[in-house]
Amino acid sequence: MIHSQHDALVDLEAGDEPLSNPSANPFFTDIAAQRMSRRGWMAGGMAAFMTGFLPVGSAKASVTGPQPAIGFQPVPVAVHDRVTLPPGYSAQVLIPQGTMLDGSAGRPLVEMSGEEQGRAIGAHHDGMHFFPIEGQAPDQGSSTEGLLVLNHEYVEPRFMHARAAGLSLGAGRMPLEDGARNPDEVLKEINAHGVSVVRVARGTYGAWNVVADPRNRRVTGGAPMEIAGPARGHALLRTKYSPDGTRTRGTLNNCAHGVTPWNTYLTCEENWAGYFVNRTQPEQRPREQARYGVPTQQARYNWDQARGGADEFLRFNATIQGTDATADYRNEPNGFGWVVEINPFDPASTPVKRTALGRFAHEGVVFGPVAEGRPVVAYSGDDSTFEYIYKFVSRAPFHRATANGALLDEGTLYVAKFNADGTGEWLPLVHGQDPLTAANGFADQGEVLVNTRLAADTVGATKMDRPEWGAVDPVDGRVYFTLTNNSRRTEAQVDAANPRPRNAFGQIVRWREEGDDHAATRFAWDLFVIAGPEGDSRVTGEAALTADNIFACPDGLWFDADRRLWIQTDIGENEQLRGPLEPFGNNAMLCANPVTGEIRRFLTGPVGQEITGVVTTPDRRTMFVNVQHPGATTPAADFAAGRVNSTWPDGEGRLPRSATIVITKNDGGVIGT
Repeated sequence: MIHSQHDALVDLEAGDEPLSNPSANPFFTDIAAQRMSRRGWMAGGMAAFMTGFLPVGSAKASVTGPQPAIGFQPVPVAVHDRVTLPPGYSAQVLIPQGTMLDGSAGRPLVEMSGEEQGRAIGAHHDGMHFFPIEGQAPDQGSSTEGLLVLNHEYVEPRFMHARAAGLSLGAGRMPLEDGARNPDEVLKEINAHGVSVVRVARGTYGAWNVVADPRNRRVTGGAPMEIAGPARGHALLRTKYSPDGTRTRGTLNNCAHGVTPWNTYLTCEENWAGYFVNRTQPEQRPREQARYGVPTQQARYNWDQARGGADEFLRFNATIQGTDATADYRNEPNGFGWVVEINPFDPASTPVKRTALGRFAHEGVVFGPVAEGRPVVAYSGDDSTFEYIYKFVSRAPFHRATANGALLDEGTLYVAKFNADGTGEWLPLVHGQDPLTAANGFADQGEVLVNTRLAADTVGATKMDRPEWGAVDPVDGRVYFTLTNNSRRTEAQVDAANPRPRNAFGQIVRWREEGDDHAATRFAWDLFVIAGPEGDSRVTGEAALTADNIFACPDGLWFDADRRLWIQTDIGENEQLRGPLEPFGNNAMLCANPVTGEIRRFLTGPVGQEITGVVTTPDRRTMFVNVQHPGATTPAADFAAGRVNSTWPDGEGRLPRSATIVITKNDGGVIGT
C-alpha cells in the first residue's frame, strides 16, 4: 500500500515508488472507457458478455447464488480521532506496536532498544490472518484461540526514537548525526519491519490477550531467508552474504498477505526498492534496479549509513564496490520483491522466498479455490501506477495429503491483458516463448523472474490503476481486485463514461475465468464499483454511491465465508481531508453484497491512519482489523512543538501507535449481520 502518486506529490522519503513503466502497453483506463461506452458492464451486462464463455442458462452466468446478510446500521463519514462502529458493536485494542511477544509489560516504545523491538510487535500493522490453534486448516478450528500472524509494512521513526522529540520531522527518515545514523536506531527500524506470529486467546469475560508460546516470534527485516524456485542460485542473486545466490536477509515493506491451502502464511514485499541506494548515474543502474525505482542519491531511511559500517547495514548500498557480485551488495535489491512463505506453527523453520511467483511490488496473494488433482492458482497485484496483475498456475496438481510450498516453485506465471470487449487473456511469462528469449535479453527463466516487470512489458500486458488486494467470491469463484486510483489520467482521456481526469477515487474490477477454471487463459471482466462522491460514482446496476457508502481509494479486500465483501480504504496522507478527498473523511471499512451491489460503511478510523487487514475467527463472531500509522498526517512543525493530531490508541499525552482492533457484536452474533 503506497501513498498517492500524484505527479507533484510523489514522496520518495515516505516510500512512494516513482513511475517506472516506460512501455507503450495499453492503459486499463482507455480499455475501460471503451468497455463502458458500450453500456454492457452495468444492469445485467455481466451475463450478456459472459455468454461467449458460459452456456446460456448456466447458473454461473451472472452474479447469483445465496446472498450475504448485511444487517448493521451504516456509520457516517467521520473525522474524529477514534474508531467508530455501528450500534451494537464493540472494539478492543490488541497488540499495539511494542507489545512484548512473551506477554510481559516491556518498556515504552521510544525507550526500547533495537534488540527489544526484535522481541516485540512491529510497526504499521497490515495484512493478517488468524490461524486456529489446532493448526490443521487456515479456516477451521477454534474461534477462541489461535496464532495471529500479521505484516509490518514500514515505520514512522519520529514516533519510535527518543531523539526525535523536539525535532521538525515528518513521517520519513531520521536526520544523520555527525554524518551517520545511530546503529541501534537503524536496528530498531529494521526489527520493526517484517511479520509477527503471536498466540492470542479470548478470556473468560470476552477480552483477548497475548499468550506466551514458543511459537511466538518475529520474522524481521534482518532474519535469514532461503531462496527457492527458478531464481535460486541465479547469478543475479549472488552477494557477499550468499555467494551461491541461495540465501538473503530479511523481508521488507510487508503489505498484504496470502494463506496457503496447506496452512502456511505468505507475506508480500511491496515498495522495497527505496530501502536501497545505488550511488551512480540513474541511467547506469542495471535494468533490474531501474525498472523498480532503486534511488541513486539516498535510501528511504539511510540504513546504509549506520555508524560503524556493520555488514547488516552496508548491504543496503547497492553501488558496485568489489571485483564481482560476491564481493559487494550490487545484487542485494534482487533478493527483494518476492512472496515469502512462513510456517507459523514451526518456529524453527526458515522463511522461503518463492521466486516462481515473480518479483515486483507485491501487494498480496489470493488463491483460487483448490480441488484435488487440479493445479494451485494464485493471483497478485503490482501496487504501483500503471503496473500489472499476475496469476501463477502450479505445474503439479494439488493433493491435500502431501501439499506444501514446493507447489509454488514450479509452474507458469501469467500477466493479464484486458480487452475493450469485456474479455481478457493471461499472457505467459515463460523463457523461450517469444518474445522472452535470449535474443531479447532474457537468458533464462531466472532472469525473466528477476525482471518480471520488464517481461510483462515485453509481452504486452495492460497497465492498471495500481492493483492492490484481491479476493475470490466463495460462491461463484469470481475474482475481485481493488484499483486504488489513477491520478495520471489526462484531460484528453476524459469521455462520457470517464468524466473525471486525474481519477483520485479508484475502482474495483472483477472477472470470471473461462469455464470457471481458474487455470484457464481467458476471462471476462467488468467493474463492480467506480468509487467516488455521490455525484461521481457507480456501483453495478447503475446506482450511484450515497452518504451511507461513499468511499475513495479502495485497497484492502476480503470475502468472509458468508460472502460479505469487506472493502478498506487508503486515502494517502497527502490527500486526507483535502481537496476532492475531503468529503470522505478518515479512512474506513465498508461491507458489500456482490449480488445486489449494496454497500454500507461499517467502520471509520482515527486521524491520519489507514484501515488495513481483516479476518474473522471461523465462527465469524470475532473480527480482527488493523489500524496503521495513526497520526501520520501530523505536520513537522507541530511535531517539533510537541503536538500530534492523533493519540490513538493510548489517549491524551501519548504518541500514536499502530494496533489491531478486535470487533465483536454485543449480542454475540455474526459480524456484519
